[in-house]
Amino acid sequence: MLDIHPTPPLIALILGVLLLLLPLILIPQLKGWTKHSSSRLNNLWHWHWRRQSSEIVSLRMYPIKSCRGFEVQSTILKEHGLDLDRRWMLVDASTNEFLTIRQIPDMTRIGTGLSADGSELVITIPNPSKTESKSTDKKHAVTTVRIPSHPSPEWLEINTVVASVKIWDNDTDGYIYSDAINAPFSEFMGRAVALVYKGPTPRVLKGNGAPKLLGRVQSIGFPDVFPILIASEASLAELNTRLRRIDVDPITVERFRPNIIVRGETPWVEDSWKTVRIRTCTSTKKTVSDTSGTGISKQKVNHPPLDLDIVARCARCQVPNVDPDTAVKHKKQPWDTLVSYRRVDEGIKYKPCFGMLAAPRSEGLVEVGMKLEVLEETNQHRYVTGF
Repeated sequence: MLDIHPTPPLIALILGVLLLLLPLILIPQLKGWTKHSSSRLNNLWHWHWRRQSSEIVSLRMYPIKSCRGFEVQSTILKEHGLDLDRRWMLVDASTNEFLTIRQIPDMTRIGTGLSADGSELVITIPNPSKTESKSTDKKHAVTTVRIPSHPSPEWLEINTVVASVKIWDNDTDGYIYSDAINAPFSEFMGRAVALVYKGPTPRVLKGNGAPKLLGRVQSIGFPDVFPILIASEASLAELNTRLRRIDVDPITVERFRPNIIVRGETPWVEDSWKTVRIRTCTSTKKTVSDTSGTGISKQKVNHPPLDLDIVARCARCQVPNVDPDTAVKHKKQPWDTLVSYRRVDEGIKYKPCFGMLAAPRSEGLVEVGMKLEVLEETNQHRYVTGF
């Protein structure tokens, strides 16, 4: 048998051929893989089969805290949240302390919407006398209040007064509306209340969003703690599967009052999100009518991506037990089911979690159909009380 010993030139040739073939072998296998930081505690890179992404299927705004919201196809994402989200709230007229569904479930029957041109917030308040008489005339079963959706300083100066208002244990300022505007709210709620628009003094994020943790100073309107709540249809579907098993009717995502709803592929994967990006799938076409109304031109529009820090899981109270249509509060569900398996955050063990709280890094257009990509994940989420 021949004793063959490869010469150095031959070894170099073999290695060279292997190096040329290696990309052809590996690239198809690695296509779609991305790497990201696993936690705040380390910078070790590791690989995922593909970057998580999902489609935005709904955008929801709740202009008046704890009142009924509405869906939009597109809006502006601002640092304080979606454009009109929680810019107003109702307070006790004597103490200026905020009121919510927690104490007054009927607040969910106060509806909100926008005028055709978007210039007015249209509020519909059930008329107690008509409701009690079971009137079938829906137009007369409610009182309609219209106020500017983006009030100017001049309008606010004429129609409001600035005063200190309280949300949880925090004092901030607000523009308190006139008695004429407040009267229908007070009549419906059976007590003296006032509508308040967020005042000029920034309400700086606390808890997980405190400057020392977030790395920047960011303000908010009247949400409890954070500007944006993101929810997954896949996680809601999994919860509804559990509810059906105990003969409880499925619930809608509106119970959780989220702002951005994504389709999702796997339930609860959002628990580990740390940084996400919203971007257009492809260039969208914008239709523009010319001045004569006959000619139409089209142009491609690319929107810059929007990044958001996912700062915490959303710890839930029993507000989701309230049916948003009827204001009837279920004694147990979905709270009991969530408690049975969704107490997943070490920072707030006594409450279940649904949805993720986010702080936008930038501002811009967000639309239904855009993609939400997960840029970074962590296993270090721990809720820090921000009230």
